Amino acid sequence: MTDVPRRQPTLDEVAERAGVSRSAASRVLNNAPHVSPAKRAAVLRAIRELDYVPNTTARALATRQRGAVALVISGEAPSIFADPFFAKVIVGASGALEAADLHLMLCLAASERSRRRLAELLRARGVDGAMFMAVRENDPVLHLARETEVPVVFGGRPAGFDAPWYVDVDNAGGARQATEHLLACGRRRVGMICGLPDTEVSRARHRGYREAVILAGLQPFPPEYGDFTEPSGAAAMAALLKRQPELDGVFAANDNMAAGALRTLRGSGRAVPTDVAVVGFDDLDIAQIAEPSLTTVHQPIEALGHEMARMLAGLIAGEDPSSLILPTHLVARSST
Repeated sequence: MTDVPRRQPTLDEVAERAGVSRSAASRVLNNAPHVSPAKRAAVLRAIRELDYVPNTTARALATRQRGAVALVISGEAPSIFADPFFAKVIVGASGALEAADLHLMLCLAASERSRRRLAELLRARGVDGAMFMAVRENDPVLHLARETEVPVVFGGRPAGFDAPWYVDVDNAGGARQATEHLLACGRRRVGMICGLPDTEVSRARHRGYREAVILAGLQPFPPEYGDFTEPSGAAAMAALLKRQPELDGVFAANDNMAAGALRTLRGSGRAVPTDVAVVGFDDLDIAQIAEPSLTTVHQPIEALGHEMARMLAGLIAGEDPSSLILPTHLVARSST
């Protein structure tokens, strides 16, 4: 009787036995850095128990892994670090990357020099993958995302680019909720402060606003635009009041701009919400401490970062994940 050859165990089975990710098991196998002693010991024990013999071709490819990924933000350092949105994204991403034994490298890509350095990093495969955020239409970093051979995940769908992998929130649905809430409060002259017009997030939130106003049988006002900062929201609110002094409701595309709108309304002698009701988007800490406290659309920012990182770790490990849209919901406070 002929013996049936025993099936060789796979690296996935080693990882499962050791209780670690596939990428962590691969780095142990190739004596790569960035693996904790406990996980290294668990993987080596699983290899012995399963009598695992590595595939030499796969092992040669795996040695190219660096154990790190890049978070690429197309923005200037002062505005990025002043915005708590990005801090929450980083907190969420860090948890998922720690579970996958991957380190996070932050790359700000606003200047030509910084984009050259990023291009060199990606070309040399100095990271195993990259997450791109705050990308605008025709942004130079889009070319880098298209051309790189490392896996790329976008935080938010980029405008003008069909990204194969992204994690986004229901921007249009959330904006529709915000505007419908203003209308349900009896407001009939509702304006909007949009973000940067060459971003998909701004376009989606504007679509949601328009849909809600038109479905209510009303005429949407042309929006004013800001850059997602508090000063730009204040300036946009002033422009709205000058153009539409009868305004009785405002939806701002993020909480920072909504806070700026509240400041302008106070300075103009208009009471919130008696004269003008205001709704923001994000549910940042500023929404709770604003005066009055800000009604806003909650988006799961830490979950956005976590799912981006988890998706990227899966791509690095050879998986084929699907893009993801996270839900939003309205949080009513005193500004309406």
